[in-house]
Parts: sequence; structure tokens; C-alpha cells
Amino acid sequence: MDIAVSLPELRDRRKALSGTLGLVPTMGFLHEGHLSLVRIARQRCDHVAASIYVNPTQFSPSEDLSSYPRDLERDLSLLDAEGVDLVWTPRDEDMYPEGFQTWVEVGEITKLLEGSYRPTHFRGVTTVVTKLFLAFMPDVAVFGQKDAQQALVVQRIVRDLHFPIEIIVAPIMRDSDGLALSSRNTYLSKEERHAACVLHRSLLEAEAAFHKGERNADVLRERVLSILSDEPLAKTQYVSVADPHTLEERHGKTDRVLISMAVYVGRTRLIDNMLLGMDTLAI
Repeated sequence: MDIAVSLPELRDRRKALSGTLGLVPTMGFLHEGHLSLVRIARQRCDHVAASIYVNPTQFSPSEDLSSYPRDLERDLSLLDAEGVDLVWTPRDEDMYPEGFQTWVEVGEITKLLEGSYRPTHFRGVTTVVTKLFLAFMPDVAVFGQKDAQQALVVQRIVRDLHFPIEIIVAPIMRDSDGLALSSRNTYLSKEERHAACVLHRSLLEAEAAFHKGERNADVLRERVLSILSDEPLAKTQYVSVADPHTLEERHGKTDRVLISMAVYVGRTRLIDNMLLGMDTLAI
């Protein structure tokens, strides 16, 4: 497995890879969810690349940039075991050189949900993803559905800017108790970890109602909120029942929705979601 730090190193190693390339962008502290993306890329492409970079521009001053979990040696070992061919571990000065002032911004879809609570977040995401695409020039890039809005935003970048890249959105990977895998799960105490299962439990309640014929978006939203409110350690920031293409809130009858949420359990902010009425998240 080749490891590059500087952009020239990366480009030299990229040139040596013939055939198709699948990219898995990560912020490190890898778990089974990340590795599942690597395996999908391996199935689809001749070679697999990954990036490990905790992108400072997608964190607000009040968020956990300094404490975000990191373990580069472990991450590299896991990627090597999965047969990854190339890893980029850029430094901040590689990604944002002195005098940096060029940003990639996506419009309306970034102003909703996560964007309404984290107004600078998506400008950082869209800029770093664009830079990763230009650096690796992959044929395929794999993202997880757990960050559903991010996946839709990335698809919008590719569509609007005509990147010749296929975006694959992979299913959410969950622990045995249903909690969506996340690097931030390590912040949770034992009691909080148990309480955090309420996110998935609330989604299952909505899914069961949907399968029984409930199509009123407002009823589905209330069912999720009701389950969440029963957990004293959970503080709901938002619950959305939205159009899975535009992320605009749905009301009344609907045949397909993306239910998503952000919930604080203790001091840890967790997100989760579920698609109802369709199988794949796509614009």
C-alpha cells in the first residue's frame, strides 16, 4: 500500500495505477462502516484509494475539531488489510496552502437540515471533496448513507460540475443494538451508549407504521419525536421527514421520504436516517 502526504507524491503514485480507481474519503478513526465502503469500491474497481484527513473547514469554532478521535497508525493498518492501493494523508498546509481563498459552494440543498444548524459546515465539505476528486481523479467514489445530506450534496457537485465520477451511496452500518456506526460513538458513556439506541428505535417505529400503510408525513414525524422524547438522556435538535431528492419537508400524504435526525445524547451529537419508499439515496 502506497502512502502519500504531499499532493505531488499523490499524483505520482496515482499515475502508476492503471485501470479504474475507487475512492473512499474519510476523516480517519476507521470503523466497520468505513471498511464496508472500501469493500464496495474494491468490488467495482481495479484499484482502491482512500484519504484520511480531519478537515478543519467543516467544523465550527464550537465543534470538536481538537478532540476528534484520531489513530493514523491503526487506520493505515486496517486499510492495508483491506487491500487498499493508495492512501493520502495530507497536512492542513497541503490542503489549504497559504493565502487559500477559493471555495466550492452548493446552493439550496445545503441550507436545510444540517446546514441550518451548522451554517459553515457544507462549504468545508464541498470544497474538500472537490479537491479530493481533482487530486485522485477517481472513476467511482463511495459515501455512506449515514451522512445522507452530504451524500446528496456530493451527487449535486458531480452532476452540476460534470465530474466523470460515479457516486455510490452505501447502506448504513449498525452495531448489534442498531446504533449507527460513527467515530463519535467513542464519546458516549456506557449509560449514554444504551440511551443512543433510541435513534434507531424511533426510525423502526416510523418504518413499521409506513409498512402498515401510514403515508402521512406529519404522523410519521410525530411518531419519531414521541419515541425520542421518552429517552431522558436524548435531546432532539431536529427530526425531518423530507423529500429524498430535495430535502424539502413533506406534509400530508407521501409515498417516499427520507427521515433524518440530529439528537444530542449527553454532550455527543448523533445523526441517523432511514429511507422509506425507495432503496437508494440519489438526486
